[in-house]
Amino acid sequence: MGMSVGNGSSGDDDSYKPLAEINVTPFVDVMLVLLIIFMVAAPLMVQGVPVDLPKTSASKVGALKKPMVVTLAADGNLYIRDEQVTKQTLVSRLSAIKGEEGADRVVYVRADRTIAYGEVMEVLGRVGESGFARVSLLSQPSPSALPAAQIP
Repeated sequence: MGMSVGNGSSGDDDSYKPLAEINVTPFVDVMLVLLIIFMVAAPLMVQGVPVDLPKTSASKVGALKKPMVVTLAADGNLYIRDEQVTKQTLVSRLSAIKGEEGADRVVYVRADRTIAYGEVMEVLGRVGESGFARVSLLSQPSPSALPAAQIP
């Protein structure tokens, strides 16, 4: 069944050739069964260990906060979020908000493109005076910078 026997001559080595083949069908069957088992078991492992968590009255840690945006409009008016302020009251109002909400916030500064560079830098300086260390400038991407799929 697995080997062929020659004519019985003792000196001829070419006549004795064992038949050596690997049958991969059982190996493939086992692999397919394991694949199905892992496909069924994988969604069950995602949920983790079931735990009965205690109840608490504490608020959620990652509550969404309204972003701190300082806007310098084209007419020269200053706004903190939606509240209009003057250049003289900007520092005091930002300091008050910093005391209420914390100093680790990022302040986003927006300015109309027609506003002079010096005025924008003055607003940035006043934001820094109020104690906020993280300041970011906002802009809109140019149409040439948008990927082709986003252009209307």
